[in-house]
Amino acid sequence: MNTKDKNDETQRAAILVVDDEGDIRQSLEMLLTYEGYEVWTAKDGNEAIARLDREAEDGRSPVLVLTDLKMPSLDGLGLLDAIQERETAPPVILISGHGDVAVAVDAMKRGASNFLEKPLDENRVLVTLRATLRMRKLAAENTGLRRQLTNRWEIIGASAAMQSLREQVQRVAQSDAAVLITGENGTGKEIIARNVHYLGARATGPFVTVNCAAIPHELVESELFGHEKGSFTGAVESRTGHFEAAQGGSLFLDEVGDMPLDAQAKVLRALETHEVTRVGDSKARPVDLRVIAATNTDLPQAVEEKSFRMDLFYRLNVVPFEVPALRDHREDVASLAEHFLAQMAERTGRAALALSSEAVQQLMQHEWPGNVRQLRNLLEGAAVFADDGVIGLKEIEHMLAAGPSLAPLASAHDSAREDPYEAGTFEEFKNLSEAQFFRMRLERNEGNIKRTAEELGMQRSHLYKKLDRYSLR
Repeated sequence: MNTKDKNDETQRAAILVVDDEGDIRQSLEMLLTYEGYEVWTAKDGNEAIARLDREAEDGRSPVLVLTDLKMPSLDGLGLLDAIQERETAPPVILISGHGDVAVAVDAMKRGASNFLEKPLDENRVLVTLRATLRMRKLAAENTGLRRQLTNRWEIIGASAAMQSLREQVQRVAQSDAAVLITGENGTGKEIIARNVHYLGARATGPFVTVNCAAIPHELVESELFGHEKGSFTGAVESRTGHFEAAQGGSLFLDEVGDMPLDAQAKVLRALETHEVTRVGDSKARPVDLRVIAATNTDLPQAVEEKSFRMDLFYRLNVVPFEVPALRDHREDVASLAEHFLAQMAERTGRAALALSSEAVQQLMQHEWPGNVRQLRNLLEGAAVFADDGVIGLKEIEHMLAAGPSLAPLASAHDSAREDPYEAGTFEEFKNLSEAQFFRMRLERNEGNIKRTAEELGMQRSHLYKKLDRYSLR
């Protein structure tokens, strides 16, 4: 065997077969080799452990162990116990005689994945083996998703409000009900949505995010449901929509309150029929997904104003969540700040910055009109000016006073009321004037962003960017 062949072989998944009967070992080896596995064999538990130890020295372990129950020396139960004690234990399938079924069932309670009864049937062996490996893969994926959830999408905070939110998420995640998340901009509605997804049965499926406010009106149907080639000008190829892309997972409809009325009707139909039809096609395609929606709009008010469908509101609002504003749980500011600084350190590969006690105190006293997002942005800016690995009061005050060019305004409502003509620079004058202009228009329209955008002749997505810049949402 040349080196290339040997390397190819060692890269295949290995299965350890343990049986004191040579004919059974040989039969299983031939079957599994034909299926593409590398097969290791041993005649009893002691020889199997020796083989496992030897392979472990080279950083290798089998994906599965197939062992007889009754063997001289160390039997199948003893081998199972020894494998269970290992740091990374492969799944174990036991082979039992007809009279040993009760023992095999008891072994499963001790950690065995499954058992096969003699005489062995090749098809039964392969079906059991594939099912066991599939479960192992799903368990590994679930562990990875939970690690990702912990590292990136953790719900931070020890306040009563955040503890209650975490408990609600854990309960709701186990169901498949639609979820509607409300709250001010920057409070972390997407984090709640991702927790509902990753803690539920659809965790291994896709999580597809759609910003309903950012899609041009004429493209909403195509974006959500897809289109066929040539169905409209510019449709040079067929495209899968977000509903189909979320098959088997979750569809997150962010800013759902800004979805056009005609699109709302089609979304409602898709949710009720579990089918979508691409633009330019007559074929209905089945979709299996969970819908999680979020908005900072007062949807009941929008329903009264006829800008949001009542039937869609009730379809989405099966399980409501309200994410509190940061000013309502300021006791979590310190832990949030520590979390964001740790994330920055991980992203940049440098040591995490610390906050002085004076800086923490200043952060906790702030109003945070831009909520958690504003806190994170401010800390990223403050980190640039920090010396000696510590963000102090000077850096925090600098960022709070810097204006929107460096950080969200310290208080959007107060800053927007300042006299622009008292600004020290032209840049400050422009920022103060613009903030004041948008604040006045929003107040005139009672905070209705859709109506304000129409009045100003602006795309809502562009208006959102302006409001985010001045922390006016």
